Amino acid sequence: MKRLAVLAAACAIALPAYAQTVATVNGKAITQDKLDQFVALLIEQGAQDTPELRTQVKQEMVNRLVAVQAAEKAGIDKQAAVKQEIELARQGILVRALMADHLKKNPVTDAKIQAEYDKIKKLQAGKQEYKVRHILVKDQKAAEDLTAAIKAKKVTFEAAAKKDSIDPGSGKNGGDLGWAPSTNYVPEFAEAVEKLKKGQMTDKPVKSQFGWHIIQVDDTRDVKFPELAEVKPQIEEMLRQQQLAEFQDSLMKGADIK
Repeated sequence: MKRLAVLAAACAIALPAYAQTVATVNGKAITQDKLDQFVALLIEQGAQDTPELRTQVKQEMVNRLVAVQAAEKAGIDKQAAVKQEIELARQGILVRALMADHLKKNPVTDAKIQAEYDKIKKLQAGKQEYKVRHILVKDQKAAEDLTAAIKAKKVTFEAAAKKDSIDPGSGKNGGDLGWAPSTNYVPEFAEAVEKLKKGQMTDKPVKSQFGWHIIQVDDTRDVKFPELAEVKPQIEEMLRQQQLAEFQDSLMKGADIK
């Protein structure tokens, strides 16, 4: 009886260890722990932990192990090109894990995001954006003639744009470019826009790499800065990238490179 009790206890202890193996491939075990790790990676990427997913993961692990064993048996893992590719993959995984670990230890806090938002908002304070129309033509003489005709009220700006502008996007809309800061335009165009007041048109055509422009500013307003909630994801990602760049720079400076 005593021997049977000891044997039963031994089996009870051994059972959990045995239960950790979810499959074997040519005698090599796939453990529950490895399966859970694989599932955890997929969950991090947005998958849902379901029985169906776990069945698929188990089958995938079996498929991979069968293929890996075949590759090793054929000596594929000993080939120079394959060894190099494995090493490069290993390095890539370590670099990504290092960066993730750095961000985990140095998180981008709400306070940092708020401070960066306030700094950017301050830089944008007082800046203007313009509601602009333009007519684009190939040569200077045509632009000068159109300017004179518009000033003499022989034709409206909108009608001239629809008829003569070679800019297909704005031409059909009477030259309307919508609201934008002057920095959205090429330097020559931007400089002309900034000099015009509301309702004014350029006295002389403006030359750019695209041709000759007749420019009219329909309206101006202060740039409306978005609320923090609208730009928080972008600011957070920007700060994360800055932190990683600074971390990489510190690693390079601390390395003995010859």
